Amino acid sequence: MKSSLRIKELRLENQLTQKQLADKVGYSASMVTRWEKGECEPTASAIVKLSKALNCTTDYLLGKSDI
Repeated sequence: MKSSLRIKELRLENQLTQKQLADKVGYSASMVTRWEKGECEPTASAIVKLSKALNCTTDYLLGKSDI
């Protein structure tokens, strides 16, 4: 599964809007939208912030792990 799908899936599971997730990770809501649409990939530092905000591992977000 692509990281874009995992970000959206986890955001919805955590009952967060794109704006709420953006605020948690320090990026704009439009950037979260672009990540979720697969228009661009999050940077390494963004992946770390996303993993903390979404309660998952960086490997899961990167598609290297299914847990």
